[in-house]
Amino acid sequence: MIKRIFTTRFIFILTLIFAAAIMRLIPHWPNFTPVAALALFGGTYINRKYLAFLVPLAALFLGDIVLGLHEYMVPVYACFILTVLLGFAIKRKTTVLTVISASIASSLIFFLVTNFASWIQSPLIYDQTFSGLMTCYIAGIPFLNNGISGDLFYSGVLFGSFYFAVSRIPALQRA
Repeated sequence: MIKRIFTTRFIFILTLIFAAAIMRLIPHWPNFTPVAALALFGGTYINRKYLAFLVPLAALFLGDIVLGLHEYMVPVYACFILTVLLGFAIKRKTTVLTVISASIASSLIFFLVTNFASWIQSPLIYDQTFSGLMTCYIAGIPFLNNGISGDLFYSGVLFGSFYFAVSRIPALQRA
C-alpha cells in the first residue's frame, strides 16, 4: 500500500511542492508567492484526494509557523482549499490555457475572500458599509496585481518543470 503511494512520480511532485513552499520564505514582493500555484499543482497531479489537500496545506502551515501565525488563516486556507479544487477541475485536461485560467481564478478568489475578511475584521479602518467594502477592495488592488503575477509565474514554473521532466524521464509518466 505505502509502496503504491510513494512512486517516483509522487516523490517528484512532492519535491516540486516543497521547493516552491521554501520560496515563500525568501524575501519577495507582497503576495508574489508560490502558495496558490502549489495548491493548484497538488490538486492537479496528486492522485489521492486527501493528499492533494494535505500536502499543499501542510506546506503552507509549515511556512506560517516560520513566518508567524495570523488572524486571517481561516479565509486564507479556505482559498487554497478552493484552489486545490480548481486543480481537480483541470486534472483531465491540463493545458497552458487551463492552467492560466485556473491561476487567475485562484488569484481572484484569494483577493475577494481575503479582502472581504479584512473588511469584516477591521471596522476601525473600513466602514462596515458597501462603500467601506469597495474602499477595502480598491486598497487591495496592488496586492491583486502581485498575486496574479506570482500565481502565473509559479504555476508556469511548477507545471512547466513537471511537463519537461515527464517528457524526458519515463519513470515520471503515469503508470
